[in-house]
Amino acid sequence: MSNPPMYENLVPVDRVQHKNTRMISGVSSMDRLSPLNSLFIAVAEMADVAMEYPVVFVRVGGGEGQAPAIAPLAVFGLKQGSNVYIQDGRWTARYLPAYVRRYPFAMARLTDSGNDMALCLDVASGAFSETEGEPLFKEDGEPSDLLLNAKQFCENFEVEAERTRQACEVLQGLNLLQDMRFEAQLPSGEKIDVDGFMTINEKVLGELPDDKIIELHRNGLMEVITMHRLSLRHMSVLAEKYMATN
Repeated sequence: MSNPPMYENLVPVDRVQHKNTRMISGVSSMDRLSPLNSLFIAVAEMADVAMEYPVVFVRVGGGEGQAPAIAPLAVFGLKQGSNVYIQDGRWTARYLPAYVRRYPFAMARLTDSGNDMALCLDVASGAFSETEGEPLFKEDGEPSDLLLNAKQFCENFEVEAERTRQACEVLQGLNLLQDMRFEAQLPSGEKIDVDGFMTINEKVLGELPDDKIIELHRNGLMEVITMHRLSLRHMSVLAEKYMATN
């Protein structure tokens, strides 16, 4: 089982193996976030995310004759390993994406080739103990409210991730995405070039037939497109934040 970004050692939650496991509240995940300059977001949170971060699209997966899928990302920094929203070990923006809020839990496939998913926890997170914190299981072996709530949140996240995948398929099918490049010149003379991401192709969008525009409105994707377009103004904010911390 491979580990997604932020996670180091995911293992399935097991009522026998974890019968005495407890979760310590307040353990920070900022050390996991600090080297990540972007993370997946769901279209359901696009409006909240777009208020604070640039949202771009990237190609993911593919290979072995398969075309890559498309996924939206919130961008936290203009360079790999740079996250300008963490200062003194704290997240400085108001909205924290759902991807982060589910940590240290996640639904994960037990095998890379299978479809069976199970609730997992990151045993390397520092959030679990057998001596302190809130138990994952009750004395009778049934899941505690903490574990049930974590499972529900992670299941909802997977539902929204699938909705996002379907939404991106529509955008891709309409040829609405184009490769883009962001360039910034810092006062020091340093140049920052960011590529490898995609944005909405304004020309293609403007030339869509009326029936396709109506369809985008009805399925909520026109709002997603609008939020994405508005969010790109935050790219200059990232450059300003980068200058302030370097």
